[in-house]
Amino acid sequence: MKLLYLTAGAAEMYCGSCLRDNALATALKARGHDVVLMPIYTPTTTDETNVSSTKVFFGGISVYLEQNVPLFRHTPAFMDKLWDSEWVLKLASKKQIKVDPTFLGAMTVSMLKGTDGFQKKEVRKLVDWLKHESRFDLVSLPFALLISLAKPIKDALGCPVVCTLQGEDLFLDQLREPWKSESMALIRAAVPHVDHFVAVSDYYAQFMVRYFGIPPEKISVVPLGIDVRGHDAKPVRREAPYTIGYFARIAPEKGLHVLCDAYHQLRKRGDVPPTRLVAGGYLLDEHREYLASCEARMKDWGLADHFTYAGAPDRAGKIALLQSFDVFSVPTTYADPKGLFLIEAMANGLPVVEPRHGAFPEIISRTGGGLLVTPDDPAALAEALHTLVTDRDRAAQLGRAAAAGVREHYTVAQAATKAEHIYEGVIR
Repeated sequence: MKLLYLTAGAAEMYCGSCLRDNALATALKARGHDVVLMPIYTPTTTDETNVSSTKVFFGGISVYLEQNVPLFRHTPAFMDKLWDSEWVLKLASKKQIKVDPTFLGAMTVSMLKGTDGFQKKEVRKLVDWLKHESRFDLVSLPFALLISLAKPIKDALGCPVVCTLQGEDLFLDQLREPWKSESMALIRAAVPHVDHFVAVSDYYAQFMVRYFGIPPEKISVVPLGIDVRGHDAKPVRREAPYTIGYFARIAPEKGLHVLCDAYHQLRKRGDVPPTRLVAGGYLLDEHREYLASCEARMKDWGLADHFTYAGAPDRAGKIALLQSFDVFSVPTTYADPKGLFLIEAMANGLPVVEPRHGAFPEIISRTGGGLLVTPDDPAALAEALHTLVTDRDRAAQLGRAAAAGVREHYTVAQAATKAEHIYEGVIR
């Protein structure tokens, strides 16, 4: 098959969607398929070999200018090439711009209007490029926020279009009105133009039937998969101190503050061996104050020397950091449909503690590698953490199950096999 994968770049941030798209494209290439991974907005950043094109469509600068300055909706292509060039986009990406969905409503609606929006010139550029390429058998959109591209792509190429579903509700639910209602209406209206949808978890497939009104028969599931090479399960440590670890983007919705609260409650118990709390993950400028507030609370509790922020390391550094943990938890405050960080942690033999929502129950049910607790409940989280730092036999059993379960259910090779089967069916 010749496949075009559109993937939404997130500048210099390690983004779960980018990592997923890059890993799946790499695995499909290894299976002999001709896959073009094409970035949207900015070049992509991954911690594995990046197989994406250097060409970028809907360059972030162009999209912004066309939204806010009418003149740029009509500039000629030779001018656009300047701010759409890879080096300019990378330079702009080094300056973090606050990505706040409550202020991005108008742009979201415009993008969802497609050929009727302010970025219609960008749609035309993509379609013109597609017409001059050898024909693709299938085009994959990275999420429903780009669903407006389905019809113009199908009209131009006559090939089927699939759309991945991987976390749109977190963004859309934060939009202000009337932008949220308008965005939802535009997405629902475009659902018939998509031949098939691919959700990243069973939870999200069922949720999206209600959320976007997608017919159940038009959704299949391709669970996340990782390249397990380099991830090795280590024997459980039997001697303290024990490290409770967090590795995900540092942001309120990922729940680091909940974990800090739980750690505080854990340390008040008299039978707890020496422990520490270590957090790693990408930190946007807009969330530095949030991290500082977590550090301040730990200091107020007399636990400042118990907490360390370990930064956002590369792949080797990430694996080394995960292998330094004894227990893992990212207690998200929202129902996460993916949980890539959870799968990576479990691949290294870590027992995990996660909230009972989103994709976490199905991942832990399939692997048997962790404990589930009530969401947004630091006391329940503290109780589960206490179990794993005091009962090392239980921690070891869960860690072994986690490592084996990931290799049985969540490898990128397995994801590629499922995606391949779905795509072949859609093409037929």
